[in-house]
Parts: sequence; structure tokens; C-alpha cells
Amino acid sequence: MTLTALQTDIAWGDVHHNLDVAERLIAAAGTSDLYVLPEMFATGFATQPQEIAESEDGTILRWMRDMAHRKDAALAGSVAVQATDGTYRNRLYFVTPDGNTKYYDKHHLFTYADEHLTYTAGDAPVIVTWRGVRIMLQICYDLRFPCFSRNRAVPYDLCLYVASWPASRRIAWDTLLRARAIENQCYIAGINRIGDDPSCHYNGGTAIIDPYGNPILTAPDDEESTLSHALDLPRLHRFREKFPVLRDAD
Repeated sequence: MTLTALQTDIAWGDVHHNLDVAERLIAAAGTSDLYVLPEMFATGFATQPQEIAESEDGTILRWMRDMAHRKDAALAGSVAVQATDGTYRNRLYFVTPDGNTKYYDKHHLFTYADEHLTYTAGDAPVIVTWRGVRIMLQICYDLRFPCFSRNRAVPYDLCLYVASWPASRRIAWDTLLRARAIENQCYIAGINRIGDDPSCHYNGGTAIIDPYGNPILTAPDDEESTLSHALDLPRLHRFREKFPVLRDAD
């Protein structure tokens, strides 16, 4: 399966512009099985969701379904959503070409920025299977909590971290992505944004990392870019058999 990570410059609150940028980058990236966009890729990360949150069948999700159908590929990205129960969720959608939609609601809300005051946390990790690859869905701050994403008896192969991770904490981003790959013996894709919002500057750091913790591809800092890589599952499985760390886990 070929994975494509998209590092985008998100215009604050401008949904139509951001969707146009994403569509342009997807077209330029060529054929892939999965395209992944950053956290709140269509609006920018907002802790006050009242003005940006969409319904559970809003413009952004409809665009994702249309793109997945047109590209015959899955599409993943985080959206601020007002659920049918009235709560706000930071929701990572995973959409396939037939319109099937699964999602993960961010579990670790970023209390430093008061995200927990307006959003409701998800209660469990989510793993989806796409074209033979088991994929764990995670969002930004989740990266700091290794127990939540720990590979278990039926291990996942790839973990996605979609993020709006500020440049001021970049060393943590780079280090923890590699740590998650090493401890879980899996591929990691960290998809971060660039640009500015009213609170922070973002310089990217989007990367695809192999199960040994080696960066396979990294995006240039402060540049819109795409990274595409075909995951080598036989190599991953051989590594796990030869060095069975996961079997010895607590």
C-alpha cells in the first residue's frame, strides 16, 4: 500500500481555500492508496469550535468522500465536528472510495490550550484496515502518551499522527515519532502543518518512519509538500518474527 502525507499551509478559518490547496496537492502527488492531511486541515486548530465546527455530514466530510471516490483511495484528516448529541469532537475521519467512513475522536485533549473545556474526548483507540494494512488513528497530543497507542496481541502495521504541532516544541515531535515506531515495531506517519494561526507558528516536520525508527522521508521545513512511500509489509513481518519485542510486552 502506498501512503501519501500532505504538509499544508492552513489559512485560518478559510475552508474553501484550504480544500482547494489540499485538492491541488493531492493531484500533484499522483496515484496513492491513502492520502493523509493534518489536524483540522480545513480550518486550522481552534479551541473555540462554535464558529468552525461542522455537522456530522458537513462540507468537509462531503469533500473527503468525493476526493476518495475520484482518486480510488482512502482519505484521512481531522475535522472539528458538532456531534448529534451536541458535543464538539476533534474527529479524525478515514474515508474510503465507496463512501464508507470510520472515525477516531481525539482522546488526549490539549489542556494547555483549554481544548478540554469545549471538546469531548473520545474513549478508545481506533484501528482500521485498508488494502491489507492495519492502521491506528491518532491526533497530535496523543503522541505524548505511549500506553494509549501500544501495539497489542493483534498488532497494527501503521500509525497515523495528524497534527498541528508548533515549531516551539518541534524536538518533541521528531523524537516521539521515532520512539513510537521503535516501541511498536510499526511504520509511523506524522503529518503536520506549516504556517501561522493566531497563537502559533508551525514549521512542519512531516515524516514517514520505518519500524526501526529510521526516517524514510521527511518534508522540508516551512514548505508545502507531499511524501509518498510504498509500505513494505513483508519486511515489517520478518522484523517482528526475528526480533519479537511485541510478544514480550506487558
